[in-house]
Amino acid sequence: MSGALAIARLEATRLFASPLAWALLGFTQLLAGVLFVMSLTDISLNPQHLDAYDGVSEMVGAGLFRFTTLIMLLVVPLLTMRAFAEERKNGTLELLLAAPASATELVLGKFAGMMGYLTLSALLVGTLPATLILFTPLDWGVIAAGLLGLWLVMGAFAALGLFTSALTREPTLAAVISLAALMLLWLIYAVASIDWHPSVFGATLDIGRLAGGISPIGHDDTLLHGLVSSADVLYFAIFIVAFLALTIVRLDAERR
Repeated sequence: MSGALAIARLEATRLFASPLAWALLGFTQLLAGVLFVMSLTDISLNPQHLDAYDGVSEMVGAGLFRFTTLIMLLVVPLLTMRAFAEERKNGTLELLLAAPASATELVLGKFAGMMGYLTLSALLVGTLPATLILFTPLDWGVIAAGLLGLWLVMGAFAALGLFTSALTREPTLAAVISLAALMLLWLIYAVASIDWHPSVFGATLDIGRLAGGISPIGHDDTLLHGLVSSADVLYFAIFIVAFLALTIVRLDAERR
């Protein structure tokens, strides 16, 4: 997989050389920092609010990671839109497809480079609640599980974004399609809060539970509460592999 590693390094270099990528990184950290300060202010002024959570780790850490997931709905489409769409528009995708590297190596390399950037963003966000160890005991299990959930959500969003970028030659259109798909997944998760149990062919369906199982946001919600389930991790693995496979199929069809 030397081809994938070379493409991953190239993609990471391209990202970190892009003013847009640095602007999005700063934008993410700024909003996360503002929410972090607001959470601490709320605890200082209204300590009774902690009673609704399992300590500071859940109120501040889980809340911060959940908010960052919302930011990623906007950030990831802007990052992934150029991955293949801009290459196709500039005429360089044909050169990549003609290279000795396979479509699998190309997609995995692009994904790995993207995840290198997103991992840095996740770690920077994770340092904010970690600083509270200087002032109060923390539940590191909750922090680690929430950070794992954020990282997996980033991976799922990136895989979907790469697929949408492979569908078109216009980066802006790729970003719009990706954003629309992610917003749909978020809306599906919102349905999970509805207590609706219709009867279909004599079987009672739990619509809320089904919606929570379909959307990656629902699986991340379990991790934010400090509960690491193999089923949730497996869901993200299947989601990511499925969209990367679809991207590979799309590029293979274009190569032929």
